[in-house]
Amino acid sequence: MKKIVSIIFSICLSVSGSIYSQKTATPSLPELYKTIDSEFVDLRSKPAPLIGLSASRTDKGSSVVQATYINAILKAGGKPVIIPVITDGVILRGIVKDLDGLVMTGGEDINPPYYKETAIPDMNDIDSLRDIYDLVLLKLATDRNVPILGICRGMQLINVAFGGTLYQDIPTQVKDKSINHKQTEPREQGTHTIAIEKDSKLAQVLGVDEFSVNTFHHQAVKDIAPDFRTVAITQDGIVEAIEAYPNRSVIGVQWHPEGHVYGGDTTMLKIFRFIVNEANTFRKAKELHKHILSVDTHCDTPTEFKKAGFDIGRREENQVNIPKMEEGMLDAIFFAAYIAQGPRDKESTQKAVDKIENYIKETHQQVERNKDICGIAYTADDLIRLKNEGKKAVFIGIENGYGIGKDISNIARFQKMGVNYITLCHTKDNDICDTSSDTKHEWNGLSPYGKEVVKEMNRLGVMVDISHVGEKTFWDVIELSTKPVIASHSSVQALCYHDRNLTDKQMQAIAKNGGVVQICLVDLFINKDKSKASLTDAIDHIDYVVKVAGVDHVGIASDFDGGGGLIGCQGSNDMINITVKLLERGYSDKDIEKIWGGNFLRVMSEVQKGAKK
Repeated sequence: MKKIVSIIFSICLSVSGSIYSQKTATPSLPELYKTIDSEFVDLRSKPAPLIGLSASRTDKGSSVVQATYINAILKAGGKPVIIPVITDGVILRGIVKDLDGLVMTGGEDINPPYYKETAIPDMNDIDSLRDIYDLVLLKLATDRNVPILGICRGMQLINVAFGGTLYQDIPTQVKDKSINHKQTEPREQGTHTIAIEKDSKLAQVLGVDEFSVNTFHHQAVKDIAPDFRTVAITQDGIVEAIEAYPNRSVIGVQWHPEGHVYGGDTTMLKIFRFIVNEANTFRKAKELHKHILSVDTHCDTPTEFKKAGFDIGRREENQVNIPKMEEGMLDAIFFAAYIAQGPRDKESTQKAVDKIENYIKETHQQVERNKDICGIAYTADDLIRLKNEGKKAVFIGIENGYGIGKDISNIARFQKMGVNYITLCHTKDNDICDTSSDTKHEWNGLSPYGKEVVKEMNRLGVMVDISHVGEKTFWDVIELSTKPVIASHSSVQALCYHDRNLTDKQMQAIAKNGGVVQICLVDLFINKDKSKASLTDAIDHIDYVVKVAGVDHVGIASDFDGGGGLIGCQGSNDMINITVKLLERGYSDKDIEKIWGGNFLRVMSEVQKGAKK
């Protein structure tokens, strides 16, 4: 590498960004090419994470980034790439898709209308094009959960983008004048001290709770954005660092750590090492998703179909659609044809059957409308084929056996339409069984009809889903079913008591049966204080099932568009975060593959095997 530096980089940009004169003889072209071949090709080297850098614009419209940012990322082990200042969202989306991390750099003021204010006279110049570019870039990156570091303007932009406000001009809007935030000293020199919250990620990264930093800004965070916290301030009260909390890798600093790194500071280098390390884990998660089959086994998206113009092929506001699945690198999802429990007379029951049939038909119609990007899957082989074609897979389930009515032949009819599992009941007793929720213990478990339903599902290769069933119903199913059963969306009772969650004995019985428990991402099933329910809690539930039932018997179900969603995982685009957390907890690639779909697909294939049509 020293040879490369002496031959090539001596004629390139210096760290400060200025061109210096050539200090060695210009190499001949063959010598240069030979050096490239001998020094640049290392197939055994580990790939460095790709870190995008937002750019500023020159008067002539060139996209530029100061070399100090590039140098800091290189020193931290990242692979920097400058993102041109363009506003073509499709192109930017394609660029962001390849990024493992993003640094939002410093620059001009941000246009006040973006935080619902009017510009004051002391505002500096703004670049409207860059504002749009930066905001588009930031949204596209956060949609994909790319780890982000914001520096100076970058931190202010993050705060604005997530709903916060700014001081437009510190000298005129902040009473305390004890600190000059536009220092004249070199960038590598700190001129004021910041106090860092000891329980913050920033303090953990830096290993200190106080530090002297440089300062080159006249704007600052005023009202902090929701879901962010202030983690560093100056003695005059200016916010110097913010973090998203919890379960999001987004951090912003008001000073310029790259300036300190240029001066040789190793503490500030830790900030860049942090974003590079976060990016490296994110890169590993993305690479893993290219090779595994990831399946979300329950969502209620068909209830969204009634909205005028709804299209799963567009990035709608709901939690599940094909663009969000693509962002979260989710391969497949089960659309549940859901029906609430209603009266059980003949007419009402037939209406329930008709509604389920309509949901299934609408699912097929939605997929057909977008057949170039998704397809209906009936088997694991269908999923593999669709993934190889670059498409997402949509499986179908029925939530609440009320929807098959009193005619057991409806199971075969719906199975031919793509139904792969039936949740035996919902929150009230029905003709099949007693529920775990609002039960009158009408059948003391499975009804006589319910027993025939379970047998028929076994015969046809339709998975029996015990989510929502009462405990006696559960044990009846375990005793009766000749095929593995599933809990399509349930969680752990020992960690969060709820009648919907499963006991240790139930999970062990499912494991002995050969089935699988799909952890449900609904707040009240995950944390006793549902307002604090987070993705970290959900991973705790996965850990618990692994400990009690084994890693071969656990999976993931969002219940999105039906009440699902936790801090850190609010839509299909956030599902990649689960893989990141599993990697951080030390799960092997093989075990993550099992959790994400291998276990469930094994059960589905076993149930389908030998089914009599």
